[in-house]
Amino acid sequence: MRTARLRTVHPVLWAGWAALAAGAVLCVIGWYGISGERFAERQLPYLASCTVPGAALIIAGAVLLTHGRNALAAARVEELYGLLVAAEPADADESGQAVTAPVAVSGELLMVPGGTLWHRADCPLVAGKTDALPVDSRVLARGELAPCPICGPSASDVSSVG
Repeated sequence: MRTARLRTVHPVLWAGWAALAAGAVLCVIGWYGISGERFAERQLPYLASCTVPGAALIIAGAVLLTHGRNALAAARVEELYGLLVAAEPADADESGQAVTAPVAVSGELLMVPGGTLWHRADCPLVAGKTDALPVDSRVLARGELAPCPICGPSASDVSSVG
């Protein structure tokens, strides 16, 4: 899916870069031609044949690059959405509901300085972070931190914090 969508995006990006380059070359040629002419009536052909089309190509190239980058971003979002939708639960009970295992089960609670959530130690959001600190019960009592929605530490875990 990804390669098919990206193959349609890359030509648009290349066309945008080519239009920008061609426009810049035409503007330089037009400037060079105009700079050598003293009278305005002799400068007009350079304006009409080089500078104005060069500026139009620069604008067209910018539009093509913007469209190509937006299409590239849309392709990536579609790919991620496809991955999310395609991910089916591995095991389900007889009612068809997915049986999900907890993300984290550790009893140790951690917080990140400047953060707004408290986590279990094996939560994917704090796992491996060297700046994660043990949760202070005074901070939790004041309500400055909320429980993490991913690992879902419970109120019973708070009572074990000293």
